[in-house]
Amino acid sequence: MRAVVQRVSSASVVVDGRTVGAIDEPGLLVLVGVTHTDTPAEAARLAAKLWTLRVLQGEKSCSDIAAPLLVISQFTLYGDARKGRRPTWQAAAPGPVAEPLVEAVVEELRALGARVETGVFGADMKVSLVNDGPITLVVDV
Repeated sequence: MRAVVQRVSSASVVVDGRTVGAIDEPGLLVLVGVTHTDTPAEAARLAAKLWTLRVLQGEKSCSDIAAPLLVISQFTLYGDARKGRRPTWQAAAPGPVAEPLVEAVVEELRALGARVETGVFGADMKVSLVNDGPITLVVDV
């Protein structure tokens, strides 16, 4: 699994003109991509990493200060643009494989005590954020 993690002051995701997920305080926006070989074990490891990642103000984690997370599925994280001008998506897991694993990340975070907002899997989403720092990391598990 791969995640792009951004420290944000606020973030939201809109589908069909309706806000489906938002955080309006400092926390993390997490874009999650799934590849073919990922398992629930990777989902649990990613959730634990996100919950304890010390990138918030004062080197705090979400677990330290009960900061919220906005988790959004993002198959394009496994896009490959090394050749030509059109990326390929062959490394991205198909929806029936990816959706339960993205949901597993969310469920694991909630089991750890996190406040989690989400996007809508497979939807055309409009994501807005105020990147704080800016801090953006790529996390692979």
